[in-house]
Amino acid sequence: MGQTLSEPVTEKQSSTCQDSRYLVGSSCMQGWRVSMDDSHTHILSLPDDPGTAFFGVYDGHGGANIAEYAGKHLHKFITNRPEYHLGNIEEALKQGFLDLDQAMLEEDMLQEKVAGSTAVVVLIKDNVLYCANVGDSRAIASVKGAVEALSYDHKPNNEEELRRITAGGGWVQLNRVNGNLALSRALGDYVFKRNYRLPPQEQIVTAFPDVQVKQINEDWEFIVIACDGIWEVLSNEEVISFCRARLLSGWQPAAVCEALMQRCLAPNCATGGLGCDNMTVLLICLLPFPRVDAMETVPGEQLLNNKFMTKMEDLLYVEDEEEDLK
Repeated sequence: MGQTLSEPVTEKQSSTCQDSRYLVGSSCMQGWRVSMDDSHTHILSLPDDPGTAFFGVYDGHGGANIAEYAGKHLHKFITNRPEYHLGNIEEALKQGFLDLDQAMLEEDMLQEKVAGSTAVVVLIKDNVLYCANVGDSRAIASVKGAVEALSYDHKPNNEEELRRITAGGGWVQLNRVNGNLALSRALGDYVFKRNYRLPPQEQIVTAFPDVQVKQINEDWEFIVIACDGIWEVLSNEEVISFCRARLLSGWQPAAVCEALMQRCLAPNCATGGLGCDNMTVLLICLLPFPRVDAMETVPGEQLLNNKFMTKMEDLLYVEDEEEDLK
């Protein structure tokens, strides 16, 4: 858990963009942290490939430089790959991540040995969705109201990750790489990438992403991309239900993002870190969802509050009840 403030910064930076295919809302909030280290990207039509959309969330640590650089440039490294122009988008994503990581290593201002970032990106081309990620920021989709996982977290105690870490000369202590980093894959964090006998994808911490490929059809409703400040508090199912209920009741995506972050914000930092992180959310509606003729009866706000009681609310329930009785 990073350093925290005495009071959270709850001002939210939100935006909306739209074309004939997507209605996108985004929002970010510093919260309890002493600085805002997240970055995000939403590009409805890539300059080098019109008609292809690109969305990403980057959760920095040790400062915002790596996350901000990735947010500005990762899509360029991907579309510049020869594999991209040959139609092998999956391989272009993998190599584009590595190219970006190498380029940042050569930038003087980005060579901080203890700075890094997660990255989870969604690229949609010809109704095929590609999701690439390193770290524990996450992307999911709503398909007829059911969760479709688009990425999987990279944690040091995962069996596959642990094998690579130990083979590269590292170890895991208290679920952290070398007792330090809570992620097993990341952009930056070059102190864990010094084994020059091994290729980039075999380093203790690697920027080599996993890629999921999904065919989009008319059952797909929306996509949520967010940093772990959301996922540590709510489950995939809770996030989909939270967003879907509000979208079907007429909320704009950016307003849903703001409400989701507020839901996850801890009332104080006695929760062991839950709800005390920076928060960033992208919500991408796949038009025509939500259709007016498909509007559902949604539960009242009090029922939603009960259904989506967060983990930190559970932890603080008894304490709050005692305060109310004083």
